[in-house]
Formats: sequence, structure tokens, C-alpha cells
Amino acid sequence: MLFYCVTKMAMIADNLKAVTQRISRSCAKSGRSADVVKLVCVTKEANLQQIEEVLALGVKDIGENRVQDALFKYRSIGGRVTWHLIGHLQTNKVSHAVRIFSLIHSVDSLRLIEAIDREAKKISKVQDILIQVNTSGEESKFGISQDEVRPFFEKAVLYPNINISGLMTMAPEVPDPEEARPCFRRLRELRDEINSLKLTAYSLKLLSMGMSNDFEAAIEEGSTMVRVGRAIFK
Repeated sequence: MLFYCVTKMAMIADNLKAVTQRISRSCAKSGRSADVVKLVCVTKEANLQQIEEVLALGVKDIGENRVQDALFKYRSIGGRVTWHLIGHLQTNKVSHAVRIFSLIHSVDSLRLIEAIDREAKKISKVQDILIQVNTSGEESKFGISQDEVRPFFEKAVLYPNINISGLMTMAPEVPDPEEARPCFRRLRELRDEINSLKLTAYSLKLLSMGMSNDFEAAIEEGSTMVRVGRAIFK
């Protein structure tokens, strides 16, 4: 059992090193500094021991899909990391989410905006969020449509306990990552279009896009935050 644990830890270390090297190469290819792309280590299938291993290796940002799973892990890990909610958020879980997560990636309705604003106000917090956009047009995916981004943004910025930091998308699962590239490019274009309108005093900076199978294409298209789990814990 000890041999298995040591071997597994070594594999995680090697995988994490490989992912960070791939991020650096993709940044260099697109003429960007690796410092501008944040790695969010997705731990939905990782146990506490595996999470502690990546923390020891320098991981600072943890992504969870489900609030209830994050609550369990938070009891052991606490505020040693920055917590990201990357999965769909139900309104009945919002009160827990605003207490744990620094950034909620998956906001896709005004009803959810209202709930987040209300719960954040209770604890005197301004909650950072990303607007999830369905750039692939797949009915199975959450996110507002591309045509809804501007009107949604114009309404969302009116809530005082919400800070819209950027946009998020999930590309389709395709064998060739190049097929996902148009989804990433479109999200960047939407971000730039919103910023050009100068609807608020601040601009959207973050683009959360790219996962284990396609994060290199996402980085080349402007991603500032990649969500990688399987490539690290496989």
C-alpha cells in the first residue's frame, strides 16, 4: 500500500509538471507570459490526500463542481487555497457558495444573480463571478446564449454585491482540440465587444476556458484561466 501511495504521488507530481510545461509552451506560442494564465486544479474526483499532494507541489487554486463536495473538503483544507466553483450552481446552494468560493464561474441567470447578491450582502461581501456563455450552442450545456450577453451584463452590473470579473465557457468534447477553438475565440470576442462598449467603469479581464483535453487551444485564443483535473489526477 505504501508503494502504491508513493507511486501515485509521483505520478501526480509528474502530471502537474507536464501540465504547467504545456501551459508555458502554449503561452510562448501565442506571445503571452505564462504568468497571465492561472491553473485551476479541478479536484472533483480527487480525495483529500491527493489534494494535499498538489497543494504541497504549489497549487494555489482549487476548482470544485459541486457545493456539497466543496463543503466536505473545505473542512479539512479551509482557506489555504483559493476556491473556485466551476459547476452549475443551484439557487438553494448559494448561501453556502458565497461563504466558500472566491470566484463563481458558472452564473447564467438573473435569478441566480439576485440570490448571490442577496446572500453576499448578508456577510458584507462583494462576490466575484463569471458569466457562463454557451458558445457551442449545445442544448446539453448551461450558459446564456451569445446574443444574451450584452443585455444580461447590463442588468447584472446593477447589483452592488456582485463583481463581474469576466466570462466562462465549456467547449464541446471533441477528439480534436482544434474543433473547440472557435468556441474559445468567440468568448474572447464577446469579452472584447462588451469592454469596447464601456458600459461600466471597469472592464472584464478573465476568460475561464479550456480543460484537460483542450486547454492549449484555449490559451492560444486568450484564456486567462484553465480548469484542469483529469490530466493531473489520471
